[in-house]
Amino acid sequence: MGRVSGKVAIITGGGSAGMGRATSVLLAQEGASVVVGDINEAGAKETADLINAAGGKAVSMRHDVSSEDDWAAVVKLAVDTYGRIDILDNNAAMFIAKPLMNTSTEEFRLQNSINVDGVFFGMKAVIPVMEKTGGGAIVNISSGAGIVGFAAAGAYSSSKGAVRLMTKSMALECAEKKNKVRVNSIHPGPILTPMLEQGMDDLGGGADIRGMFEAMAPVGYLGEPQDIAQGVLYLVSDESKYVTGAELAIDGGFIAQ
Repeated sequence: MGRVSGKVAIITGGGSAGMGRATSVLLAQEGASVVVGDINEAGAKETADLINAAGGKAVSMRHDVSSEDDWAAVVKLAVDTYGRIDILDNNAAMFIAKPLMNTSTEEFRLQNSINVDGVFFGMKAVIPVMEKTGGGAIVNISSGAGIVGFAAAGAYSSSKGAVRLMTKSMALECAEKKNKVRVNSIHPGPILTPMLEQGMDDLGGGADIRGMFEAMAPVGYLGEPQDIAQGVLYLVSDESKYVTGAELAIDGGFIAQ
């Protein structure tokens, strides 16, 4: 316990019962004060309520990560409430389960506005605040599909590939500035979240579709949100003080193939 004691974290996409909520709860259990953001305001509040009811510290707000104004607002909420920002988990994402040839221009742009623009806006909004208080740690949730191609969801794969290299570029920028801000990415494999469940439904649902996703991981089963939360905890704790620009695959062996 206490691996991130005294730190302040912003978690995006923390309103659904997936990786964002699991990460919010785990960081709070380990001593962080958490700002939970989500386009689903009620869901974000539910996550914060869970944390506060368990004796942790959390506030929440509606947060559209594709809006620079919303980013300014969530940063203000964190600083006004807790005085600083030490951790950013760029977790919010959209998964459109379609091959590229079946993806409309509007869908492509919408997915990128969340998966790519949201990460860009978040880092630009938070890093100057982190610099004022001695640094911090950013984790951008990419995907195994951001390292290898994914025919069933090409636009998603391309957006997560952008997150992977934007992470490395920002890690190098921060290292050159010596601002003590570390930036890393996590690359989940098939994790059983509400987003993946919706994606499986979009592809037709049923045992065959679920089996397709299970078979993506050589271990043969789907991961859990807690698996990703544990990776975030490591990367934002002082245990990883020499880790920046890295990509952590938590994927059941997906990219090892």
